[in-house]
Amino acid sequence: MLQNKKAVIFDMDGSLVDSMWVWKDIDIEYLGRFGLEIPDDLQHCIGGMSFTETAVYFKERFSLECSVEQIRDDWNRMAWDKYRTKVMLKPGARELLDYCRTQDIRLGIATSNSREIVNMTMEERGVAGYFSCIMTACDAKKGKPAPDIYLMTAQQLGVAPADCLVFEDIVPGILAGRAAGMEVCAVDDAYSAYQEAEKRRLAHYYIKDFTEIREVRER
Repeated sequence: MLQNKKAVIFDMDGSLVDSMWVWKDIDIEYLGRFGLEIPDDLQHCIGGMSFTETAVYFKERFSLECSVEQIRDDWNRMAWDKYRTKVMLKPGARELLDYCRTQDIRLGIATSNSREIVNMTMEERGVAGYFSCIMTACDAKKGKPAPDIYLMTAQQLGVAPADCLVFEDIVPGILAGRAAGMEVCAVDDAYSAYQEAEKRRLAHYYIKDFTEIREVRER
């Protein structure tokens, strides 16, 4: 899948790092402050939304009086320690980053998370220096499944979309990568296990983790 690729772009949560569990815990705690329980369809409804789009959605759906900025700030504070101490790279991720560096394959991140969280997480895991570009969906006009964030990342990397490989863990992200004209590898994640059949159908490739990639395995 890496043959002839000039850039690799990672979604962060659930793809590059094991972190989707964090947000379920935060949603339970946050809505609990208002005496609310998580609706069964919440994760499906917000999948792929930018950090800001999700805050707007919460404010409107749950009739919250606090501002969108306050919701964002609260979530950042609630997530900070979890990402700093408990969120780790997926197996084989560091080896893949090392391989791409040796092959002069440019690396980028296209995430729906906040810039504060992604920057801190990459620093804490010691991989911030690998990435030439980190884009958040808040930088784009629309979140995933719109292709905007992936097209912007490719432009910043100076690579044509057709020469990019995307790693994504949820259906809206896979659709965004494909809509951008890129090849997409779906990454297994417990959070999106119910989508596995659709992820396999939509993506060009599917892996349980990065150790399955031949170049990583050989390292």
